[in-house]
Amino acid sequence: MTDEVKNGTTREIAGKSCVYYDGYWIRSYHLHKDSYADKKQMIDQLTRRVFHHVEQGINTPSNRLDDIQKVYEAESNPARKRVKGAMLAGSLLNRGRQILTAIVELEEAGVKIETSNELLRECGRCFIEALSLGKNIKLADGGEGVDELWGEPFKVFSMPIEDFFQSRYIKISQTMSEIDQVTSSITTITITDDALSFVNNKLLELGVMAKMACETIRTDPVMFDVWPCYIAAKEEYEKSLDNLLSDKNEKKNIKFMHAYRLIKECGVLLIKLATLRVPIPDSVRSFTKKCEEFTKNHEKM
Repeated sequence: MTDEVKNGTTREIAGKSCVYYDGYWIRSYHLHKDSYADKKQMIDQLTRRVFHHVEQGINTPSNRLDDIQKVYEAESNPARKRVKGAMLAGSLLNRGRQILTAIVELEEAGVKIETSNELLRECGRCFIEALSLGKNIKLADGGEGVDELWGEPFKVFSMPIEDFFQSRYIKISQTMSEIDQVTSSITTITITDDALSFVNNKLLELGVMAKMACETIRTDPVMFDVWPCYIAAKEEYEKSLDNLLSDKNEKKNIKFMHAYRLIKECGVLLIKLATLRVPIPDSVRSFTKKCEEFTKNHEKM
Protein backbone atom coordinates (compact mmCIF):
# COMPACT_ATOMS: atom_id res chain seq x y z
CA MET A 1 0.00 0.00 0.00
CA THR A 2 1.34 3.43 -0.94
CA ASP A 3 0.23 4.90 2.40
CA GLU A 4 2.78 2.63 4.10
CA VAL A 5 5.66 4.08 2.10
CA LYS A 6 7.64 6.84 3.80
CA ASN A 7 8.67 10.00 1.99
CA GLY A 8 12.24 9.71 0.72
CA THR A 9 11.99 5.95 0.09
CA THR A 10 13.97 4.93 -3.00
CA ARG A 11 13.13 2.04 -5.27
CA GLU A 12 13.82 0.70 -8.74
CA ILE A 13 10.55 0.68 -10.71
CA ALA A 14 10.45 -0.68 -14.28
CA GLY A 15 14.15 0.01 -14.67
CA LYS A 16 13.82 3.57 -13.37
CA SER A 17 15.41 4.86 -10.17
CA CYS A 18 12.60 6.48 -8.19
CA VAL A 19 12.03 8.29 -4.92
CA TYR A 20 8.67 8.47 -3.15
CA TYR A 21 7.04 11.71 -2.02
CA ASP A 22 3.42 12.34 -1.04
CA GLY A 23 1.84 9.60 -3.12
CA TYR A 24 4.11 9.73 -6.18
CA TRP A 25 7.13 7.74 -7.32
CA ILE A 26 9.38 10.32 -8.99
CA ARG A 27 12.37 9.75 -11.23
CA SER A 28 15.43 10.28 -9.02
CA TYR A 29 18.99 11.22 -9.83
CA HIS A 30 22.43 10.44 -8.50
CA LEU A 31 23.46 13.33 -6.29
CA HIS A 32 26.63 15.28 -7.07
CA LYS A 33 29.24 16.22 -4.53
CA ASP A 34 28.79 19.57 -2.81
CA SER A 35 31.58 21.25 -4.80
CA TYR A 36 31.46 24.75 -6.26
CA ALA A 37 31.83 23.19 -9.71
CA ASP A 38 28.69 21.09 -9.19
CA LYS A 39 26.78 24.07 -7.82
CA LYS A 40 27.87 26.22 -10.77
CA GLN A 41 26.70 23.61 -13.27
CA MET A 42 23.30 23.37 -11.62
CA ILE A 43 22.93 27.15 -11.24
CA ASP A 44 23.78 27.62 -14.92
CA GLN A 45 21.06 25.13 -15.90
CA LEU A 46 18.48 26.64 -13.56
CA THR A 47 19.29 30.19 -14.68
CA ARG A 48 18.82 29.32 -18.34
CA ARG A 49 15.52 27.71 -17.38
CA VAL A 50 14.20 30.69 -15.45
CA PHE A 51 15.20 33.21 -18.14
CA HIS A 52 13.38 31.02 -20.68
CA HIS A 53 10.11 31.28 -18.76
CA VAL A 54 10.10 34.90 -17.56
CA GLU A 55 9.27 38.09 -19.44
CA GLN A 56 11.62 39.24 -22.20
CA GLY A 57 14.36 41.78 -21.65
CA ILE A 58 15.42 41.01 -18.08
CA ASN A 59 18.46 38.84 -18.90
CA THR A 60 20.74 41.80 -18.28
CA PRO A 61 24.49 41.11 -18.70
CA SER A 62 26.64 41.21 -15.60
CA ASN A 63 28.80 44.05 -16.97
CA ARG A 64 25.73 46.32 -17.06
CA LEU A 65 25.04 45.93 -13.34
CA ASP A 66 26.18 49.41 -12.30
CA ASP A 67 24.21 51.02 -15.14
CA ILE A 68 20.91 49.29 -14.37
CA GLN A 69 21.41 49.85 -10.62
CA LYS A 70 21.60 53.62 -11.17
CA VAL A 71 18.57 53.86 -13.47
CA TYR A 72 16.55 51.62 -11.16
CA GLU A 73 17.28 53.80 -8.13
CA ALA A 74 16.51 56.98 -10.09
CA GLU A 75 13.18 55.74 -11.52
CA SER A 76 10.03 57.14 -9.87
CA ASN A 77 7.32 55.72 -12.15
CA PRO A 78 6.05 52.50 -10.44
CA ALA A 79 5.42 50.54 -13.65
CA ARG A 80 8.80 51.39 -15.15
CA LYS A 81 10.56 50.85 -11.82
CA ARG A 82 9.13 47.33 -11.66
CA VAL A 83 10.62 46.45 -15.04
CA LYS A 84 13.95 48.02 -14.16
CA GLY A 85 13.90 46.08 -10.90
CA ALA A 86 13.40 42.88 -12.90
CA MET A 87 16.31 43.85 -15.17
CA LEU A 88 18.48 44.56 -12.11
CA ALA A 89 17.57 41.17 -10.66
CA GLY A 90 18.63 39.54 -13.92
CA SER A 91 21.97 41.33 -13.89
CA LEU A 92 22.62 40.38 -10.26
CA LEU A 93 21.86 36.75 -11.02
CA ASN A 94 24.29 36.85 -13.92
CA ARG A 95 26.93 38.56 -11.74
CA GLY A 96 26.59 35.84 -9.12
CA ARG A 97 27.04 33.18 -11.81
CA GLN A 98 30.09 35.00 -13.17
CA ILE A 99 31.74 35.19 -9.75
CA LEU A 100 31.01 31.52 -9.13
CA THR A 101 32.63 30.69 -12.47
CA ALA A 102 35.77 32.55 -11.35
CA ILE A 103 35.75 30.64 -8.05
CA VAL A 104 35.51 27.31 -9.88
CA GLU A 105 38.38 28.30 -12.19
CA LEU A 106 40.54 29.24 -9.18
CA GLU A 107 39.81 25.93 -7.48
CA GLU A 108 40.65 24.04 -10.67
CA ALA A 109 43.97 25.92 -10.68
CA GLY A 110 44.66 24.63 -7.17
CA VAL A 111 43.62 27.72 -5.19
CA LYS A 112 41.70 26.80 -2.03
CA ILE A 113 38.62 28.97 -1.54
CA GLU A 114 37.44 29.23 2.06
CA THR A 115 33.85 30.02 2.98
CA SER A 116 35.05 33.31 4.48
CA ASN A 117 36.54 34.40 1.13
CA GLU A 118 35.25 37.86 0.11
CA LEU A 119 34.71 36.69 -3.47
CA LEU A 120 32.40 33.95 -2.26
CA ARG A 121 30.59 36.38 0.05
CA GLU A 122 30.05 38.81 -2.83
CA CYS A 123 28.64 35.93 -4.88
CA GLY A 124 26.18 35.21 -2.10
CA ARG A 125 25.20 38.88 -1.81
CA CYS A 126 24.41 38.98 -5.53
CA PHE A 127 22.17 35.92 -5.30
CA ILE A 128 20.42 37.25 -2.19
CA GLU A 129 19.75 40.66 -3.74
CA ALA A 130 18.56 39.05 -6.98
CA LEU A 131 16.17 36.94 -4.92
CA SER A 132 14.83 39.99 -3.05
CA LEU A 133 14.10 41.72 -6.36
CA GLY A 134 12.25 38.68 -7.72
CA LYS A 135 8.90 40.26 -6.79
CA ASN A 136 9.39 42.55 -9.80
CA ILE A 137 9.53 39.66 -12.28
CA LYS A 138 6.61 38.21 -14.22
CA LEU A 139 6.28 35.01 -16.21
CA ALA A 140 6.22 35.46 -19.98
CA ASP A 141 2.58 34.37 -20.15
CA GLY A 142 1.59 35.82 -16.78
CA GLY A 143 0.20 33.89 -13.84
CA GLU A 144 1.89 32.34 -10.83
CA GLY A 145 4.97 30.21 -10.42
CA VAL A 146 7.78 32.73 -10.89
CA ASP A 147 8.67 32.78 -7.16
CA GLU A 148 9.44 29.08 -7.21
CA LEU A 149 11.54 29.35 -10.37
CA TRP A 150 13.47 32.47 -9.40
CA GLY A 151 14.39 31.10 -5.98
CA GLU A 152 16.01 27.89 -7.22
CA PRO A 153 19.48 29.24 -8.17
CA PHE A 154 19.83 30.80 -4.72
CA LYS A 155 18.73 27.55 -3.08
CA VAL A 156 21.46 25.63 -4.90
CA PHE A 157 24.06 28.18 -3.78
CA SER A 158 22.94 28.31 -0.16
CA MET A 159 22.02 24.70 0.69
CA PRO A 160 23.57 21.24 0.29
CA ILE A 161 22.73 19.76 -3.10
CA GLU A 162 21.05 16.77 -1.45
CA ASP A 163 18.69 19.12 0.41
CA PHE A 164 17.98 21.02 -2.81
CA PHE A 165 17.06 17.80 -4.63
CA GLN A 166 14.77 16.83 -1.78
CA SER A 167 12.97 20.18 -2.06
CA ARG A 168 12.65 19.67 -5.83
CA TYR A 169 11.15 16.19 -5.42
CA ILE A 170 8.53 17.64 -3.09
CA LYS A 171 7.68 20.36 -5.63
CA ILE A 172 7.48 17.79 -8.43
CA SER A 173 5.10 15.62 -6.39
CA GLN A 174 2.94 18.70 -5.81
CA THR A 175 3.03 19.46 -9.53
CA MET A 176 2.04 15.88 -10.39
CA SER A 177 -0.84 16.10 -7.92
CA GLU A 178 -2.07 19.27 -9.62
CA ILE A 179 -1.84 17.59 -13.05
CA ASP A 180 -4.08 14.83 -11.71
CA GLN A 181 -6.48 17.38 -10.20
CA VAL A 182 -6.80 19.18 -13.54
CA THR A 183 -7.46 16.01 -15.57
CA SER A 184 -9.89 14.70 -12.95
CA SER A 185 -11.84 17.98 -12.98
CA ILE A 186 -12.22 18.12 -16.77
CA THR A 187 -13.25 14.44 -16.88
CA THR A 188 -16.46 15.30 -14.98
CA ILE A 189 -17.41 17.32 -18.07
CA THR A 190 -15.98 15.31 -20.97
CA ILE A 191 -16.84 11.79 -19.83
CA THR A 192 -20.60 12.42 -19.95
CA ASP A 193 -20.74 13.05 -23.70
CA ASP A 194 -19.67 10.82 -26.60
CA ALA A 195 -18.64 13.81 -28.68
CA LEU A 196 -16.15 14.81 -26.00
CA SER A 197 -14.87 11.36 -25.03
CA PHE A 198 -12.16 11.40 -27.72
CA VAL A 199 -10.84 14.73 -26.45
CA ASN A 200 -11.00 13.37 -22.92
CA ASN A 201 -8.73 10.47 -23.87
CA LYS A 202 -6.24 12.88 -25.42
CA LEU A 203 -6.26 15.02 -22.27
CA LEU A 204 -5.59 11.96 -20.12
CA GLU A 205 -2.67 11.00 -22.37
CA LEU A 206 -1.34 14.55 -22.14
CA GLY A 207 -1.62 14.41 -18.34
CA VAL A 208 0.42 11.19 -18.18
CA MET A 209 3.14 12.62 -20.41
CA ALA A 210 3.09 15.95 -18.55
CA LYS A 211 3.98 14.11 -15.34
CA MET A 212 6.82 12.29 -17.08
CA ALA A 213 8.13 15.55 -18.53
CA CYS A 214 8.10 17.39 -15.22
CA GLU A 215 9.99 14.63 -13.36
CA THR A 216 12.80 14.40 -15.94
CA ILE A 217 15.69 16.85 -15.91
CA ARG A 218 16.58 18.25 -19.31
CA THR A 219 20.16 16.90 -19.28
CA ASP A 220 18.99 13.31 -18.75
CA PRO A 221 19.50 11.29 -21.99
CA VAL A 222 16.05 9.74 -21.46
CA MET A 223 14.64 13.18 -22.27
CA PHE A 224 15.27 12.32 -25.95
CA ASP A 225 12.40 9.85 -25.58
CA VAL A 226 10.28 11.60 -22.95
CA TRP A 227 10.10 15.03 -24.60
CA PRO A 228 9.02 13.79 -28.08
CA CYS A 229 6.31 11.67 -26.42
CA TYR A 230 5.10 14.68 -24.46
CA ILE A 231 5.07 16.94 -27.55
CA ALA A 232 3.27 14.26 -29.59
CA ALA A 233 0.59 14.00 -26.87
CA LYS A 234 0.31 17.79 -26.79
CA GLU A 235 -0.12 17.98 -30.57
CA GLU A 236 -2.70 15.18 -30.55
CA TYR A 237 -4.71 17.05 -27.92
CA GLU A 238 -4.51 20.31 -29.90
CA LYS A 239 -5.60 18.48 -33.07
CA SER A 240 -8.58 16.92 -31.28
CA LEU A 241 -9.52 20.34 -29.93
CA ASP A 242 -9.47 21.84 -33.44
CA ASN A 243 -11.56 18.95 -34.77
CA LEU A 244 -14.08 19.41 -32.00
CA LEU A 245 -14.61 23.04 -32.90
CA SER A 246 -14.79 22.37 -36.65
CA ASP A 247 -17.20 19.43 -36.40
CA LYS A 248 -20.18 20.54 -38.47
CA ASN A 249 -22.41 17.90 -36.89
CA GLU A 250 -21.95 19.33 -33.42
CA LYS A 251 -24.36 22.06 -32.40
CA LYS A 252 -22.35 25.02 -31.11
CA ASN A 253 -24.69 26.20 -28.38
CA ILE A 254 -23.70 28.21 -25.32
CA LYS A 255 -23.27 25.10 -23.23
CA PHE A 256 -21.01 23.45 -25.81
CA MET A 257 -18.82 26.55 -26.12
CA HIS A 258 -18.53 26.77 -22.33
CA ALA A 259 -17.32 23.16 -22.23
CA TYR A 260 -14.94 23.86 -25.12
CA ARG A 261 -13.35 26.79 -23.27
CA LEU A 262 -12.84 24.66 -20.17
CA ILE A 263 -11.25 21.89 -22.24
CA LYS A 264 -8.92 24.42 -23.81
CA GLU A 265 -8.04 25.90 -20.41
CA CYS A 266 -7.33 22.38 -19.15
CA GLY A 267 -4.75 21.85 -21.89
CA VAL A 268 -3.11 25.20 -21.18
CA LEU A 269 -2.74 24.30 -17.49
CA LEU A 270 -1.32 20.84 -18.22
CA ILE A 271 1.24 22.31 -20.61
CA LYS A 272 2.20 25.01 -18.12
CA LEU A 273 2.64 22.50 -15.30
CA ALA A 274 4.76 20.25 -17.52
CA THR A 275 7.12 23.04 -18.55
CA LEU A 276 7.35 25.05 -15.32
CA ARG A 277 7.59 21.91 -13.13
CA VAL A 278 6.38 23.85 -10.10
CA PRO A 279 2.90 23.94 -8.54
CA ILE A 280 0.44 26.70 -9.46
CA PRO A 281 -2.24 26.10 -6.82
CA ASP A 282 -4.30 29.27 -7.37
CA SER A 283 -4.73 28.52 -11.08
CA VAL A 284 -5.61 24.88 -10.45
CA ARG A 285 -8.05 25.80 -7.68
CA SER A 286 -9.76 28.33 -9.95
CA PHE A 287 -10.05 25.80 -12.79
CA THR A 288 -11.45 23.12 -10.49
CA LYS A 289 -14.08 25.55 -9.26
CA LYS A 290 -15.09 26.41 -12.84
CA CYS A 291 -15.57 22.73 -13.64
CA GLU A 292 -17.65 22.20 -10.51
CA GLU A 293 -19.84 25.17 -11.38
CA PHE A 294 -20.29 23.89 -14.95
CA THR A 295 -21.40 20.48 -13.70
CA LYS A 296 -23.79 22.06 -11.22
CA ASN A 297 -25.31 24.56 -13.64
CA HIS A 298 -25.70 22.42 -16.77
CA GLU A 299 -27.57 19.28 -17.56
CA LYS A 300 -25.94 16.48 -19.55
CA MET A 301 -25.03 17.46 -23.07
